[in-house]
Amino acid sequence: MKIVGTIARYLLGLMFLVFGPNMFLHFLPMPLPSGQAGQFLVILTTTRYFYVVGSIMVAVGILLLANRYVPLALTLLGPLIVNMLLFHILMHRSGMIPAILATILWILVAWRVRFAFFGILQQRV
Repeated sequence: MKIVGTIARYLLGLMFLVFGPNMFLHFLPMPLPSGQAGQFLVILTTTRYFYVVGSIMVAVGILLLANRYVPLALTLLGPLIVNMLLFHILMHRSGMIPAILATILWILVAWRVRFAFFGILQQRV
C-alpha cells in the first residue's frame, strides 16, 4: 500500500502542477462549454478567480511532489476537488473523468497520511 500511496501522490502532484499553471498561461486548449457551465467559467475568468485557484493548484502540486506538508496540501486540495466534482456533476458532465481520477488519487494519498487527521476527527467531551 505504501507504493500505491507514493505513486498516487506523484500523479496527483503532477496533475495539479500541470493543470494549475494552465489557469493563467493557457498552454492547454480549454474550450468553453455552452450554457450555464460556460457562463460560470466566464465569470470565474473575468473576476480573476482562476488565478487564485491556479496558484493554489501549483503550490499543492509542488508540496505533493516534494513530499513536504502532505496533510496541508491535501487540506488545500480537498475543497478544489469538491468544486471540480460539483461543477462536473451539476453543469458539465463530459469532463467528469479527470475529476473522478483526482478524487481517487486524493483518497489514496489521504489514506496514507490519515494519522495526521486524527486530531480533527476526535469528538470533544
